Amino acid sequence: MRIDQVALLPTYVAAGTAVLALLADLLVPGRRGVVAGVTALGMLGTIATAAAVGVGLDDGARRTAFCLGPEQCSLVFDPATAIVAGVFAALALGALALSVPLLRTGEVPAGEYCFLLAASMTGAVVLGGARDLITLIVALETLTLPLYLLVGLRRGNRSGGSAAVTFFVVSVVSTAVALLGAALVFTATGGVHFADIAGARVAPAAEPLLKVGVILLLTGLAFKVAAVPAHAWAPATYDGAPLPVAAYLSTASKLGGVVALLLVGVSAARPVLATSGLTLAVLAVLSMTVGNLVALRQRRMVRLLAWSSVAQAGYLLAPLGALLAAGGRTGPAVELLVAATLAYAFFYVVLEFSAFGALVAVRGAADGGELADYRGLARRSPWLTAVLVISLTGLAGLPPGLAGLFAKVAVVRSLLGGDAVWLAIVVALNAVIGLAYYVRAAAGLFGEAGEGSPDLVKQRVSWPVAAAVAAAAVVAVLVGLAPELVMRAAGTFS
Repeated sequence: MRIDQVALLPTYVAAGTAVLALLADLLVPGRRGVVAGVTALGMLGTIATAAAVGVGLDDGARRTAFCLGPEQCSLVFDPATAIVAGVFAALALGALALSVPLLRTGEVPAGEYCFLLAASMTGAVVLGGARDLITLIVALETLTLPLYLLVGLRRGNRSGGSAAVTFFVVSVVSTAVALLGAALVFTATGGVHFADIAGARVAPAAEPLLKVGVILLLTGLAFKVAAVPAHAWAPATYDGAPLPVAAYLSTASKLGGVVALLLVGVSAARPVLATSGLTLAVLAVLSMTVGNLVALRQRRMVRLLAWSSVAQAGYLLAPLGALLAAGGRTGPAVELLVAATLAYAFFYVVLEFSAFGALVAVRGAADGGELADYRGLARRSPWLTAVLVISLTGLAGLPPGLAGLFAKVAVVRSLLGGDAVWLAIVVALNAVIGLAYYVRAAAGLFGEAGEGSPDLVKQRVSWPVAAAVAAAAVVAVLVGLAPELVMRAAGTFS
């Protein structure tokens, strides 16, 4: 078995960060700032290592590990993998910065909190380079498992415990479905590596088994993006979790699900699997429609963002459904579908994280509050209002959030190019429905605060939180001004 240790360097640094967090907590008990600082340095090291290894690769070059043959590698590190690893590590670092209020008050144990966040980052770093079903599922579960504990880690908080149990139960069921699908795919093709699955000669009698296996696998993975029917956990979990954990969960977990779905979809782009493309297209329509309609009725800010994330999952799944429906075809149309999916995921992650970051800056890390609580925020904190407006209008696909506008245009254009006109029309109609609740939430920031409204922004915003919020907002603006760069980077994945 051939192993390139350089390809594993980002994973080593990420895993080492988790270990160092525990050691720091053991050696300097009670020094929460030291633990958080060591963890932050490890996360920065992960970003730097991924960038260094990725920059050292020429066009088309890659590093591999755990290889049984030229195309039978469990882990591949190429420029696309470096980008994915860097984004995940940056999200973890941002979530840690938003968690400073939690750590200062002692609501969560610093050592365990930082360890779990770094452990989740480790699984995410591996995920982008996974090239077989076993590595893919293990990496995705390593990303997700620590989040169960992070959701319910606050001391004396029953809502967090209830949210964690809900998240855990639904996740276990979805993982079982994905594992059953992976087992059926292995039975039908005789391989677990993506290259073996894509090139396998499947007997006619085994084709129904392969179809069922891929459909179950994709349905199980769809849980990670909070797509219908595995979506009901998201509102309860986001609202019960601490806001920094909700920010990480709604971005890293969703991005992980998209990467996993894309890896399976690209490797399994075979004519016999057009049925699974239709399945994903149906899930996309249901997700965006249900998410938008229920979001219209929400009165709590976090629940509104949670249901909107269900709708956003539909926009993410639409190009994937068209990609699988394209079967074994290749060409510019299919490459555009891949690029549009990843680009939309990146735009969504940046805008969603900046929205949650602004909530943390306004209310602290404990609770997102009601929509009515944010009335009059524009007079009390113009810069936080600007961040929220950019985030909400971006998610809606309106200026000044140009990143969201470009993302929706890219998805619709890719669907039209992939011969999925009906799906493009559904996406456009749902985007119009989504305007109602995003614009309502953004407009409320400029209204008059009612009697009895809480005094927002009472606490001084700590510099790590301010830095994380400002960085997310700046990135959201920059990618909106230069969207083609993101599309070009996303195109390397295909």
